[in-house]
Amino acid sequence: MEVKGITAAVVTLLVAASVRVPLLCASGIGAGWPEFHGPGRTNISPDRGLLKEWPEGGPRLLWTYSQCGRGYSGVAIADGMIFTAGDSDRKEMVLALDMNGKLLWKQPNGDAWRRSSPGSRATPTYNDGALYHMNPTGRLAAYEARSGKPLWTVDLVSRFDARYGIWALAENVIVDGDKVLCMPGGPRGRVVALDKRTGKTLWVNTEIEHSAAYCSGIVATCGGVRQLISMTQRSVVGVNVESGELVWSAPFVPMSPQNALTPVFQDGYVFIACGHSSGGRLIKPDLSSRSAKTVWHREDLDDCHSGALLVDGRLYGSACRVGGKSFYCVDFLTGKTIKLDKTLGKVGITFADGRIYALNHRGTMSLLAVTPDGWDVVSRFELEKKPTNSYLAHPVVFGGRLYIRCNQDLHAYDVRAN
Repeated sequence: MEVKGITAAVVTLLVAASVRVPLLCASGIGAGWPEFHGPGRTNISPDRGLLKEWPEGGPRLLWTYSQCGRGYSGVAIADGMIFTAGDSDRKEMVLALDMNGKLLWKQPNGDAWRRSSPGSRATPTYNDGALYHMNPTGRLAAYEARSGKPLWTVDLVSRFDARYGIWALAENVIVDGDKVLCMPGGPRGRVVALDKRTGKTLWVNTEIEHSAAYCSGIVATCGGVRQLISMTQRSVVGVNVESGELVWSAPFVPMSPQNALTPVFQDGYVFIACGHSSGGRLIKPDLSSRSAKTVWHREDLDDCHSGALLVDGRLYGSACRVGGKSFYCVDFLTGKTIKLDKTLGKVGITFADGRIYALNHRGTMSLLAVTPDGWDVVSRFELEKKPTNSYLAHPVVFGGRLYIRCNQDLHAYDVRAN
């Protein structure tokens, strides 16, 4: 995430006049990358025509913006703008940049998180010209995406008695139709739906027993019911997005109170995981019994917050088990190992054009070619070394660019083949 031998400010000045907004692939023009893990939260980019290998030293750096603020927020990309969030002094700030890395606007969203692992958490969510963002202490705000004009705010603590753990609230909210879906985790609202235009409460679920974890859920149709699938501190749940009814739930009690991984869904099956030897588990929800059956469980696939990918029936992710971090590829339906490797370390991942982009938490960026045997590392470059867990924001590939966020810095690299 850093520039060697030249300051980020100089790089920005040198390229600002010449960098053009990249051509977006046909399938991605309308969709953009509007939220955490992109359209449908599959973490799979629609981009094509990207570099299959990188030159020595990595792809060309287009620009660096170095005033993002402190934190771990990723980027959303929509309507010719880039959105992220970070802490400035004692305030959480939501930012919009143009495609050349120039600041368009910056707006506060409540107080900064200054306790365990201080800094911003959530990536803003774009929908229908508006931007939605939850700060770590439960202030959910909506902004006009083009101007940054505040539209509405909801204090999830006062309205729903929101409850959060040692690392605060870290959810990337989902907008589905006219609803903003989120998990305050409070006794007056475990999971709620708000009107995206006004912030008015549309429904509240109080059936769920446990408080919020750090999970950013997905919306999927399972058993004929469109539902939000997410994790609490001690369970995985499916909630009807129209009514707020709890459709099914299953225990998932972690060894460490994290439950941060975004679930992976396909054909009625859900993969969930948590770190520190809690393991990874494939479950199949059963709406008739309002529960879920475990298909397989592996303690060593204890993926925490690095993200997991499903590509052609194969599950890829980064296990963080004490005693040996490993990158894995397993069969989704059976859990059978295809490949395990301990050389990449703990990585955050995304996928585009037959390649996995893997960002090590200390600053090594690797390009992995998906193969019948799992993957091959084809390229690698080093970012500026930082303390452990500095590079926790997941990389994003969209519009022919690779975006890497590390604390104050956001870097944009050109990864187009031509």
